[in-house]
Amino acid sequence: MRGENKARQWISELSGRIGAGWAALAVTPALLAEVDQHAAAVRDILLFGVEGAGTMAAVVLLASYARGLLEVEPEWTPTSWLGIRLMAVCQLAHTHGTRPLSNELA
Repeated sequence: MRGENKARQWISELSGRIGAGWAALAVTPALLAEVDQHAAAVRDILLFGVEGAGTMAAVVLLASYARGLLEVEPEWTPTSWLGIRLMAVCQLAHTHGTRPLSNELA
């Protein structure tokens, strides 16, 4: 449970760092489509590439994935490829929370 709380807090802080990206998402249908595509890709990468992914809290798995991305590329903007990928991670974490990641939308 402690790991889930830390992951949730980290995702919340990441979501705050995205800032203007969320506003752009609300008024740019093409950006929303991109985020949806990234979310599907992230979900597939984790479900098919991480053993046991379907049994652990999605928020923990997603926070770990996002941390890995940021270790490789710490500089990003909200509408860069990485920023869009991180928005997708945050959306998935919000949707799935502590439930395991799945191909279902909610």
